[in-house]
Amino acid sequence: MKRSLAYITAAWRGDPAADMEQAAHFCRVVYDAGYSPICPMLYLPLFLNDAVPEEHKNGIDMGRDLLRRSRVLVVCGHTITESMKNDIAVAQRLGITATTLEGILTVKGQGRR
Repeated sequence: MKRSLAYITAAWRGDPAADMEQAAHFCRVVYDAGYSPICPMLYLPLFLNDAVPEEHKNGIDMGRDLLRRSRVLVVCGHTITESMKNDIAVAQRLGITATTLEGILTVKGQGRR
């Protein structure tokens, strides 16, 4: 079965361990819903230093490239940050469907929770 790519965006807390745990949780839920989750938060911090301006910019560029390749943008959590607004705007401009994590689960259950 070929799974569509689903880009995960969320309001990350700035605590690397907590963010990784939350990102892994969101990815698992999206995977269980039938998608191949893509979440830069899970791997970019492993080799990029966000405090280095060039690496920060490269991380943003890599994330945007992954979003462009995705079929759907999944907005997770109840807070919307500027970074998430940018992801939503890019998805809208490229014609990529944007939904919430709850929306993915509703569709999977065909409206049943």
